[in-house]
Amino acid sequence: MTPQNENFARDVQALVLSMPVAQMLKLRFERMEPGEVDLCLPYQESLSFRPGQLQATPVFAIADFAAVSAAGTLLPPGWLNATIDCSIKYLAPADGETLLARGRVIQASKLLTVARADVFSRKAGRELLCATMLATARNLAPAQ
Repeated sequence: MTPQNENFARDVQALVLSMPVAQMLKLRFERMEPGEVDLCLPYQESLSFRPGQLQATPVFAIADFAAVSAAGTLLPPGWLNATIDCSIKYLAPADGETLLARGRVIQASKLLTVARADVFSRKAGRELLCATMLATARNLAPAQ
């Protein structure tokens, strides 16, 4: 996939990491390529109900951020995007030391971009798929 913005990595990271929810979750970008994003969320007791296991909400959040950030890597300069639809399936407990969400664009167009995110619980050097999301992002031109 070819980015339309040569500064896509800087712009997407700056936008996402400026959001209060992303800051509260302590999200960190591990990898970014056109149409692909890997995001990390450290385990935090404050995000858990059962000791050692993250609740569904932070799992959903990292999946959404990863999928829509991947979509954002393909936007022209100044454009933004926003989630308009998504579906997540939880497959296993999020009980690792960190969560890793791999967002990947499936199909991009001018108005809408469809992306997926697979969320892995990482513990002792191993990854376990704990959730998968399919998301649609609405691409928004700069305000004039």
